This record gives sequence, structure tokens and C-alpha cells, in this order.
Amino acid sequence: MVKEEQDWTIEASSSLFDLKLNEVWAYRDLLVLLVRRDFVSFYKQTILGPLWFFIQPLFTTIIFTFIFGTLAGISTDELPKPLFYMAGITAWNYFADCLTKTSSVFKDNAGIFGKVYFPRLIMPLSIVVSNLVRFGVQLILFFLFMGYFYFAKGAHFQPSWAILLFPLVVVLMALLGLGLGMIISAMTTKYRDLSFLISFGVQLLMYATTVIYPLSTAIEKYPKYSWLIEFNPMTSLIETFRYGFLGKGAFSWEYLGYTSLITIVILLTGIVVFNKVEKNFVDTV
Repeated sequence: MVKEEQDWTIEASSSLFDLKLNEVWAYRDLLVLLVRRDFVSFYKQTILGPLWFFIQPLFTTIIFTFIFGTLAGISTDELPKPLFYMAGITAWNYFADCLTKTSSVFKDNAGIFGKVYFPRLIMPLSIVVSNLVRFGVQLILFFLFMGYFYFAKGAHFQPSWAILLFPLVVVLMALLGLGLGMIISAMTTKYRDLSFLISFGVQLLMYATTVIYPLSTAIEKYPKYSWLIEFNPMTSLIETFRYGFLGKGAFSWEYLGYTSLITIVILLTGIVVFNKVEKNFVDTV
């Protein structure tokens, strides 16, 4: 068997939009290793291990159900409260994880970047893929919730045709988190304060999406300020996710198209900034 050999010339990128995808494909084995590293290292010395994938969304759902559903009495579009919150949490967690972990990729991997060459885009891509594994596990928990409330509780909900848009929703969440994360990561090489802001900034952003309330309630009770929630790109993705799996939600082709456009713009901006900063970030980190 003839072993495939490839020669690479390491030089400054001629274009800020040059992703060097041929190199990324050649280093796909490294991508797999990084995904495995992220999965193993995070849970290696924990007692419950991968069970934390289930525990975090489960406890968050319980708390949201008690505080927002029971005490505050916020509408859940006639859906069972735990199921409503689980849907929002499952979708939001994937986006939030992609954003927060990608936003520190330069700082967290400065030692590796300074010692050996490989396509730098491998690092943020490995984060998106490893989080996809976690998202898949939490999606199983969401399906178990659906089955329990449908068969055991007799809840009335029906998946709609929009469930076919699920792959698009996942891709948009990943690219949106990736683009924003690369922009913030590039900025944190000079402004370290952003690393402190991003940790709680993402939590605050969650309240400007429809994770804990439906869009219809926001429009009805706060019509003057609901536009802030409507034009949040994650709002249409969460609403489409709920509408697809549960048949409840404010689905709109216009809002989904808007989110797609914003995601492309943010991703392209992230690529430009990432490619520009990666050339000399070792000197500033």
C-alpha cells in the first residue's frame, strides 16, 4: 500500500477569506483527536462522568419550571412546562457552548499554537463538533421527555413539518456560535476583560431569547420592546425548534431568513478577524 505524502508551504495567507480548507481536510485526524480530547479530559476525573450531560439540563429545567412556570406563571404556549423549558434549554446550550468555548480558543491554546503549525481553524471547528456530541446526548433526554408527556401524561402536542428544518437549525446555531466566538476570541488577545464579560454575558443574552417564554407572550405584554427579542437571531432558531418538534411556536420564514443572513455576515466577519489575528496573536497573548 502506497503511503500518501503531502508537502505544505507555510506562508502568510494572501486573503483574509482564505480558510485553507484543503489543509483542514488533510488534518482531519487531528480534528478527531481534539474532539476526543475535549470529551475525555473534561469528564476524566469526575464521579458521574458523561451523566453530567443529562444532569445539567435536567436540573435547569426543574428550576425554570418552578421559578418561571409556577411562581411567575409565565405562559408556555399550552405546552407542559418542563417540556417547553427543556426544548429551549437544549437548543440554547449548544449555541452557548459553541460561543463561550470558541471565544477563548486563542488564550486556551496559546502554548500549542506557538510550538507547531496546523490550520488554526481546526481548533474552533473541534469545539463545534465536540459540542455537537453533547447536544446529541441532551437531545435524547428531550426525546425522553416528549415520550413521557405524550404517553404517560396525555399531553397534546404534535410535531409539525418544520421538523425537516432541524438540520438547518443546528447548522445555523453552530455557525452563529462559531462566528461570534472567533470575533470575541480575536479581541481577547488584546482586551482580556472580554473573557470575564462573556461568561455572564451569555447568561444575560439567554433572557433576551425565547428560552423561558414564548415569543407570543413577549409581543403581547411588551409590544414596545419585543422587537429586541424578535431580532435576536437565536429567537427564530429556538421558535423553529419548538414548532418543529412540539407544534407550538412563532415560526416565520422571514425571521428564519433574517437569522440566516445575520449568521452569514457574522461568520464571514469572524473568518476575517480570525485570519488577521492568527498571524501575530502569539506576540500579544
